[in-house]
Amino acid sequence: MAKDPIKAYQQTQKANLTPREVEAMAFTKAAVMMDEARTDPTNKTAFSQALRFNHLLWTIIQADITEPANTLPPELKANIMSLSLFVDRQTTLALRTGDVTELEILISVNRNLAAGLRNSPGTEPDSVADATGG
Repeated sequence: MAKDPIKAYQQTQKANLTPREVEAMAFTKAAVMMDEARTDPTNKTAFSQALRFNHLLWTIIQADITEPANTLPPELKANIMSLSLFVDRQTTLALRTGDVTELEILISVNRNLAAGLRNSPGTEPDSVADATGG
């Protein structure tokens, strides 16, 4: 696991991947980290690191969609923000309770987004960053 998720994300971007592929990898990495934390409930460090990484990822998305230069339709921005706020609430719940079963929905959201980024038709934005104006 990388010590600095932002540097790891930037290094991956430089590896000639499309923004869509990089974002799919970031969502997958967050899902894998949370899944691993879920399998070992006694490892509180892995649990908190996984949630912090996921929170950082979603914070970046929130920042992108609130940028004035963002050209997404308002309805799509609202949907992305809604999902992001749900992730924030679920993260807070998981941290507060320490219950690894609370990770399941977060893992599912991230895996579904990663799959969508890998499989979406070419007529859609190339990435979540593009979709969020970033």
